[in-house]
Amino acid sequence: QLQLVESGGGLVQPGGSLRLSCAASGFTVYSYAIGWFRQAPGKEREGVSYITSSGSSTYYATSVKGRFTISRDNGKNTVYLQMNSLKPEDTAVYYCAKRRPGAALWYDPDAFDSWGQGTQVTVSS
Repeated sequence: QLQLVESGGGLVQPGGSLRLSCAASGFTVYSYAIGWFRQAPGKEREGVSYITSSGSSTYYATSVKGRFTISRDNGKNTVYLQMNSLKPEDTAVYYCAKRRPGAALWYDPDAFDSWGQGTQVTVSS
């Protein structure tokens, strides 16, 4: 059974850091591209970062470039999102998702066919 489970969210002060984990089961993370998305209250789900199945390429939303880093541990079948220099506007529920084979835009939620349950990230003083 295919499953994605996020963890690592929490409350952090502005300027702080968090590392989110996305543990996969039922498939191997090096066989599919994985994306991180977030959704704030009243806003649409937006693409944050993405790593290709080969792991050779990564992509970031402009708003997080230089602050967030996506990585993958094939042995643990887990994808990570290291988030540094967090801002209040980063507050959202963060989701990881498996990309649909052959889908186009990495930041389009419709390009992903399996989602985790999400983990809350709150950046506040």
